[in-house]
Amino acid sequence: MFEALKSISRRFDPLFLATVVIPTIVALIYFGLISSDVYISEAKFVVRSPDKAPSTGLGVLLKGAGFSTAGDEIYAAQDFVLSRDALRLINKDNSFLHAYTNANISVFDRFDPFGGQHKFEDLYKYYQRKVKIDYKTSSSISTLTVRAYDPVSAQRFSEQLLEMAEATVNRLNTRARQDLIRFAEAEVTDAKDKSRAAALALSRYRNGARVVDPDKQAMVQLQMISKLQDELIASRTQLLQLRSYAPNNPQIPVLETQVRSLNAEIEAQGGKVVGGDKSLAGAAPDFQRLALESQLADKNLAAAMASLQDAMNEARRKQAYVERIVQPNLPDEPLEPRRWRGILSTLAIGLVAWGILSMLIAGIREHSD
Repeated sequence: MFEALKSISRRFDPLFLATVVIPTIVALIYFGLISSDVYISEAKFVVRSPDKAPSTGLGVLLKGAGFSTAGDEIYAAQDFVLSRDALRLINKDNSFLHAYTNANISVFDRFDPFGGQHKFEDLYKYYQRKVKIDYKTSSSISTLTVRAYDPVSAQRFSEQLLEMAEATVNRLNTRARQDLIRFAEAEVTDAKDKSRAAALALSRYRNGARVVDPDKQAMVQLQMISKLQDELIASRTQLLQLRSYAPNNPQIPVLETQVRSLNAEIEAQGGKVVGGDKSLAGAAPDFQRLALESQLADKNLAAAMASLQDAMNEARRKQAYVERIVQPNLPDEPLEPRRWRGILSTLAIGLVAWGILSMLIAGIREHSD
């Protein structure tokens, strides 16, 4: 065998053997006999929301249907799919670990090929090489790619990760809606308490002061005083006429008593309107203050309830969700490794390296001579 190698080395340039022949043979052995078939499952999706401005391309078409893309939720879903939490979920019962430690997978492609003690961080680094997610800003489409060494595992993991992305977006939506509505409900509760307290304070004041509405009651009192004054004027006029034309008329004492009664009643009714703390005029400032506070509390309550309704509408309007464009596919043939391309690339690179090194060695020899 050594004699055969020596004869080959005499016929071929050792540099050519080292840079072209040997790497090409190694590539033929690896790609032809060793490397495992890789099955790729792809899924495409967009995260849509009715309230955000669309981008170009597909975003314009989505806007025509009444929807647009949701940027923050897209990045949250992508980061979660590529996170350690996602790996823990799909590796429940070690399903991910078993799929990538199968003995049928080549030692160059298998995780932990020699069965040593491995850390979760090592598995996560391996996971990052098998799961990719790309986002195109021009179309707002995210592409999830899962590489596995059997088609069923590729599709299964792709489906699980897509469901996780949907769950992440739904969780963010639920929390945002709950926070928005909870703050509005807290405002309504506070406004209700203030409105109830203001109404009770006004009711207690009415019961204590025995007034319903000082302004309206004062108007009634003034109308009564006006009528009493009309009767007083009429009685005084009649009394003067009787004194002038019939001084001995027995009606004169009656009219005098009536005039005194009317004067006393007018003074009494006037005292109820003005003249002291217990009068309607004295009760008006406190009543107006309490009534104003009650009205403001009622207006604040109405505004808070309107804000709650707006918050509920806004929560529904801001709802984002994952829309699948392409379902995770079941690969029917391996797409990697690209064996002939790998072999030919190795051959081409070897030839380039051999040519460059040959020129360098020839230049060095020429310089030495």
